[in-house]
Amino acid sequence: MSREIILSELSQIYPVSRETFSRLEILVNRIEEWQKKTNLIATSTFNDIWDRHIADSLQSVAIKPDAKSWIDIGSGGGFPGLVITAVMAEVDKSEVDLVESNQKKAAFLRQVNRQMGSKAKVHCFRIEEVNKIINTPEIVTARALAAMPLLLELSSPWLLNGATALFHKGREFETELKDCDGLWEFDLIIHESIVSSDSVILEISNLKKIDLQ
Repeated sequence: MSREIILSELSQIYPVSRETFSRLEILVNRIEEWQKKTNLIATSTFNDIWDRHIADSLQSVAIKPDAKSWIDIGSGGGFPGLVITAVMAEVDKSEVDLVESNQKKAAFLRQVNRQMGSKAKVHCFRIEEVNKIINTPEIVTARALAAMPLLLELSSPWLLNGATALFHKGREFETELKDCDGLWEFDLIIHESIVSSDSVILEISNLKKIDLQ
C-alpha cells in the first residue's frame, strides 16, 4: 500500500499532517527493528500495523481532539501513547506522559520519541508509583493492559481528580464492566471502533469509588 493511500485512510479517522505521518513512519520502522529482540506487538499483526495499531490508536485523539494533556499507562510498544505523541508534537503547550515499567520497552519508547522529535516524557516506573509524579491530565489512555476493575484502580488517582479515561477494549468489555458493579460508579460512553467491528473505546468520566462499609 502506498504512503498516499495510508495517509488518506488515516486522515479519515483524524486529520494527519504529512509531518505527523513521517513521525508515524519512524515508529513503524523502529518497531520492525526492535521486534526482532523485544516482543512489542503480536508478530502476526505487524503486516497490518497501520490498521490494527496506528489507526486504532488515532481514534483516541479523534474522540478528544481538543485535549492537550495525556497520560498513557502501560505504554508497551507505544500504542496508543506514541501515536498520540506524534500528533501532539504539532500542538502548542501539549503534554504527553508515557508510563512503562519494563526497561527494554521504556528504552524503545525513549528512542522513538527522540527520533520523532516529539516531547513526551517516558517514566520507567510501575503505574502505582507515578501518580505523585504526574499531575492530573485531561485524558488517561490504556490499550490491552488489564481488565476494567484493575484498570480503574490503576488510573483512579487521576480519574478521581477529574481526568477522563479512554480505554481500548475488545469483545469482552461488557463482562469487564459488570465486574465493576459494586466497586465503582462512573459515566460511560461506548465508542464503536471504526477499525475493528469487535472493539470499542470506553470513555469514562466522573469516577467514584463505592464505599463498601
